[in-house]
Amino acid sequence: MAEQTQKTYTDDSIITLEWHEHIRRRSGMYIGRLGNGDRQGDGIYVLLKEVIDNSVDEFSMGFGKRIDITIEDKTVSVRDFGRGIPLNKVIDATSKLNTGGKFDTANFQKSVGMNGVGTKAVNAMSSDFYVASYRDGETSWARFSQGILQDSGMGPTTEKDGTFIRFTPDEQMFEGYSFHMEFVETMVKNYSYLKKGLTLVLNGVPYKSENGLLDLVTENMSETPLYPLIHIEGEDIEIVLTHGNSYGENISSFVNGQNTRDGGTHLAAYREAIAKTFKDFFKKDYKPEDVRQGIVGAIAIQIQEPIFEGQTKTKLGSTYMWEKQVKNADGSSAIDRGPTIRSFINDFVTKNLDNYLHMHLDIVPVIEEKIKASQAEREEISGIQKKTRERNKKANVYNRKLRDCRYHFCDKLPKNKEDEAEKSSIFITEGDSASGTITKVRNANNQAVFSLRGKPINCYKESRKKVAENEELNLLISALGVEEDLDNLRYNNIIVATDADDDGMHIRMLVLTFFMKYYPDLIRRGHVHILQTPLFRVRNKKDTCYCYSIDEKEAALKKLKTGVEITRFKGLGEISSNEFVDFIGERMRLDPVKLADEESISEIMEFYMGDNTIERQNFIRENLRSEEELEDVNI
Repeated sequence: MAEQTQKTYTDDSIITLEWHEHIRRRSGMYIGRLGNGDRQGDGIYVLLKEVIDNSVDEFSMGFGKRIDITIEDKTVSVRDFGRGIPLNKVIDATSKLNTGGKFDTANFQKSVGMNGVGTKAVNAMSSDFYVASYRDGETSWARFSQGILQDSGMGPTTEKDGTFIRFTPDEQMFEGYSFHMEFVETMVKNYSYLKKGLTLVLNGVPYKSENGLLDLVTENMSETPLYPLIHIEGEDIEIVLTHGNSYGENISSFVNGQNTRDGGTHLAAYREAIAKTFKDFFKKDYKPEDVRQGIVGAIAIQIQEPIFEGQTKTKLGSTYMWEKQVKNADGSSAIDRGPTIRSFINDFVTKNLDNYLHMHLDIVPVIEEKIKASQAEREEISGIQKKTRERNKKANVYNRKLRDCRYHFCDKLPKNKEDEAEKSSIFITEGDSASGTITKVRNANNQAVFSLRGKPINCYKESRKKVAENEELNLLISALGVEEDLDNLRYNNIIVATDADDDGMHIRMLVLTFFMKYYPDLIRRGHVHILQTPLFRVRNKKDTCYCYSIDEKEAALKKLKTGVEITRFKGLGEISSNEFVDFIGERMRLDPVKLADEESISEIMEFYMGDNTIERQNFIRENLRSEEELEDVNI
């Protein structure tokens, strides 16, 4: 076989892709995942953001105070009133990679897009892409399909200066997609918060902010703050913070108007600076996690030529506020760097937050009381958890409940550590049958299995102390590695895998309640998922279809037609190992557990896990499908 492969590897094996072909074949390099629009990070929203970013950059440079955004079915239009693309470069700017006006600081400063890629990716991944530039009474336009130029032209116009782009994402790339307007609205609101004075009009509704990040945090607060929000602005930086009574941290971060959902160097520096400033102000060695427990806030910075980790720009990787190449006196080149992001943010927060506290002494006792309460609870809980872990270790319970993956204890893996870290997962299952099935077929390099025994306690109704004393949840916390800090999380994906029956749904809700109450940041950061396993197997002598819904089952019946056998899977243990391997591999279906910043965790938990109310009973009646409905088959 090796000899045959060597013979067929010839000059003809080396191919060169056109720019649009490369984008379409390697879409992950340019926009991350594709998706169908059900997730906030799906590709269609990245395409929209890439176009809006260019319009926002025009506003940042002082051109155009309004951006019109229209979404009709599957087609998006964005019109700004900036300078407009130079007329002779409209085609190049939208269809030639590494072509753009942001490779130096002459015309754009502190912009998001720096690589000359974004709009080209939109073009290549759209079935129809139209761009028009208006400048000084003249227009230049071009129309593309899948990145291939179809038509273009120039001529006079009465339109005001600016750029108009209309695109329809290609269903060959984004199968069955649709825009969820709540995601788009959140994106547009964030732009308005970060660009005071800019009006964005989404489908006729204007969005404009007068108070920047203060408006963002105020409007998204899901609980009453313990003290008025602290809002401090400086050159290239703006911060907001307060404390609430919820667990975890809820800090939004932005760079040059870009929502960095996954944080980065600026968020790490801000978290560090908050802890340090409060410790220094109170002259007490409070632990950072006690200072930040229950904190709500935001940070936005402006830097020159930001470096993001990936084209989707959700995590900042830059170390310095700016870097540029300069010539020495002898003609040699050198890199001139500004302050580090860490020192810039630390210096700003240390000085200005300390000054604020001295000027607003009325909030100081409230803040310290909150920190002391967090400290006391943590110390009590830590002691209980330690005793529980020691007891469990002696009983060897931990080893029986967790089947870990090689990623954590093997230096020699078939792929590099970064790939394995991204894929590292832990399945939280119910009972030995389900955990045994998953353990047999999992990828032991990066997939671990944790087996729950029975139903966990309802954390919503119990004290933190009671939760800490619970053996099952204590061991789960230990397995995840988040006893001290969420940054120590051992798995990128936490996957709740329960049976598709009443007990399974109840256990799922109990596990999610635990995460929502005590570890909401794991949800906000996108780590928590629900494993979807098939409800039905529909097969005849030739074909087999696994169906995740009644609609999929009906479609399978029409496809297979005759001699059909239907199996209803009620538990994970009912699915054989050779079948189950498909459902936790490349074909695995995961539903992300989503929690928007503005959603009230306490209200959600009260509705689902609190006292049984008429509202909840009505909700169940309206949404419940009985077992009889699931098993009723019309052949």
